[in-house]
Amino acid sequence: MRLERSTIKQSRKKEEREREREREREREREEGGRTGARELSSMGERDDGDCNGNVGDGNDDGHTSLTRSGRARQLWHKVKNKYNLVEYHALPAYLRDNEYILRHYRADWPLKQTLYSIFTIHNETLNIWTHLAGFVLFLIITIYTFLHLPRVAELSHLYIPNVPDFHKLQSELISSLPSLPSLPHWHLPEAISNCLPGAVTIVNRTERCLLVGLRSMKEDAANLVAPFLPRPTTRWPFFIFLGGAMFCLLSSSTCHLLYCHSKRMAYIMLRVDYAGIASLIAASFYPPVYYSFMCSPLLRNLYLTAITTMGIATVLVSLFPVFETPQFRHVRAALFSGMGISGIAPILHKLILHGDEPAVLETTGYEVAMGVFYGLGALVYATRIPERWKPGKFDIAGHSHQLFHVLVVAGAYTHYQAGLVYLKWRDSKGCS
Repeated sequence: MRLERSTIKQSRKKEEREREREREREREREEGGRTGARELSSMGERDDGDCNGNVGDGNDDGHTSLTRSGRARQLWHKVKNKYNLVEYHALPAYLRDNEYILRHYRADWPLKQTLYSIFTIHNETLNIWTHLAGFVLFLIITIYTFLHLPRVAELSHLYIPNVPDFHKLQSELISSLPSLPSLPHWHLPEAISNCLPGAVTIVNRTERCLLVGLRSMKEDAANLVAPFLPRPTTRWPFFIFLGGAMFCLLSSSTCHLLYCHSKRMAYIMLRVDYAGIASLIAASFYPPVYYSFMCSPLLRNLYLTAITTMGIATVLVSLFPVFETPQFRHVRAALFSGMGISGIAPILHKLILHGDEPAVLETTGYEVAMGVFYGLGALVYATRIPERWKPGKFDIAGHSHQLFHVLVVAGAYTHYQAGLVYLKWRDSKGCS
């Protein structure tokens, strides 16, 4: 009997707490409506006075500033009341992640209203737009890179093998190409054949004819040399990285926009977000690993298999519901950071094999900068700095997740610059 009574008392207390929370929410809505009505009324009185021809005195500037601030408050309360922004204590459990952000939350909004919220002010606005802008940036970069990245290596960086009758072609070609006119209607093979006396030729005369042709026909000269040039380095690892970056940024922006719709939507969107983070980290390995060990297929495939397996494992672990809880914030940060730290091994290995190459040292510098950006991002994400120092101060702008987003975009762009250096190095050197 005592146990039953205590159980009944506990259930009654729980019901009372729920009723009290509901009453607090109603009071907040009513208070916001009354405040907006009072400000609207006062604004109307001021406007009526102006329309009736009342002439102000020396305090016109003060009235103007009050009017502007009143209009700003009126607009904010209108937005707040229309979209039902709530405080942290009124959130359902699945949306409670950062207790240091106190206000301006969206909770259980209809899908249409949730989509429209991309253009309104709340504590996720900058989280959405920082990575959406990053996605647009990388989309433009990808298109530009695809259209303008050379499909063959620059002639000035290539080594032409010592082929008979062409041993002087390299230096003469490099010195003459920049100043040659474009004569597409001329053909170098025909010009050379006209210089030949017959089936038997003299090497020196042939070379003189070649040099005359080279000085007048740039395109035909390049076509003549093309069979002796090495093939351009494959580009797919570089575009794998760009694709991973765009997927990460777009999935993150979409998650922050939609996850307030419902508990099920939050579960789906958070998994997509975690998959995007793992994809970016794994894809970031592809350019440095592939191009550093391009001439060592065993090492290249070993490293790529390892990081791909780690990425898939991370996505699978993130499917567990407990992974998204605030208590596992440090676990999430440690898991993703561990994937990134594992990149130290191939970087050190690269320096051992190619430490005398200037391009290798340059790419390592970019990779260190990228690691600093990602590391700082993980640090502020896990520690929730700066909002933990002043709760409520950074609700709209400046909180840790926004800083984390900016640092991720900076790190990805740094890695893009490193990828360009890798391509230039392998295009010019190959496996020689």
